[in-house]
Formats: sequence, structure tokens, C-alpha cells
Amino acid sequence: MKWYRSPNTVALPSAYVRLPTDAEPEQTMAMPTPVRAKEWTLDLLHALPDDGQRYELVDGELLVSPSPSRTHQRVAAELHLLLSPWARQRGLEVCIAPSEIVFSPRRALQPDLFVIPYVGGAWIRDLTSLDQLVLAVEILSPSTARYDRVIKKRVYFEQGAAEYWIVDPAGRTVERWCRGDDRPQILHERLSWTPPAGPTLEIDLDAMFASALD
Repeated sequence: MKWYRSPNTVALPSAYVRLPTDAEPEQTMAMPTPVRAKEWTLDLLHALPDDGQRYELVDGELLVSPSPSRTHQRVAAELHLLLSPWARQRGLEVCIAPSEIVFSPRRALQPDLFVIPYVGGAWIRDLTSLDQLVLAVEILSPSTARYDRVIKKRVYFEQGAAEYWIVDPAGRTVERWCRGDDRPQILHERLSWTPPAGPTLEIDLDAMFASALD
């Protein structure tokens, strides 16, 4: 993990790095062509190189995270395997990163997993016109905890998410946030999820983490 400094940013011990918009070329994580602007926009975001890192936009600020670890990917894949067949039978689609949701010209995120409804019996092709985010999920690491628990949680609920899960592979827990909650449920053994389409899905968390990590 590297830290990045510039005259107008603070070095963060984080997988997420806030890139300064007026940085010199050597301060932009060795990007081939640095992008200069007073504020990051969707156009500038999409002009960045396809270098394996995750670039996200939150209210004009660019967040950069490295490629996910094997642990991260195994947990995400295991959860996708549990959710997807069940969701499809109920008119829902489970998407897995990298898959960008564009909320506005200043907001674009790539949740590790998210659930959206089919529209008219068909999957949504254009995620720039998303009306309903049923569930957003982020897989936690120590270096992304602040962003996942504070910044992304705020954005997902402001954009209408019904629920937000923060999956912690190290603690083998899920922090489950529902709209309007002051604090999350901390789930260790079992998660019961009832989306708008119903009925309830029971997830054995012990088994899920064991399958992904043991």
C-alpha cells in the first residue's frame, strides 16, 4: 500500500486515495496522462486509464482503490452465488463489481455487489437511469472502513437504497443498515433479508464465510 502526498491533500493510510485535481504528473499515481480540473466530473473520470484500479466519484471528489484481494473477491463471489438465483426468481438482478452506477455527473460508484429490479421483465441496460437500488454491498478492509461506513453509506441512502450491507471478512460479520437506522445490526450467524419483492431469504453467514475463506 502506498501513500500519496500533494500540496493540497493529506496522506491517507487507505486503499482509497483522494487525487488532487491540480496535481503535477508525478503526483497522480504515475498516470500516463494526468487530468487537470478544479473539480472531478464524470467525463474526467471516464478519461482515466483502465489500469486495474477502481475509480469512483463522490460529489466531485475522486476516490481511487487498488485491485481487490483474493479474500475480497472470494467473499463477494460467494455472496453473489447465494443471492443471484434467489433474486432472479423474484424479478431482481444481483450485479457484481466492476459495474458502475452513475447517479449524477458528480457521483458514480462501483459497489462490490448491488441488487436492482428488472423493469418490464427485462434487465436494466443503462445504469445511468437507475430509479431503485434495492441493496448495496461493500466488502470491508481496514483501509477502506471509513469510506464504506461513512461516505458510501451516506451516498447510497441519499440515492434511495433500501439497505446497505458492510461485509467484514476478518470479523466474519455483516453490518446491516436499513434506511433510517441510527446504528447497524451486527450479524454473526444468520442474515434474514426481505426485499420489496419478498419473501425472506435466510443466509447462513457461518457457512458463507467458511466456504469463501476456509
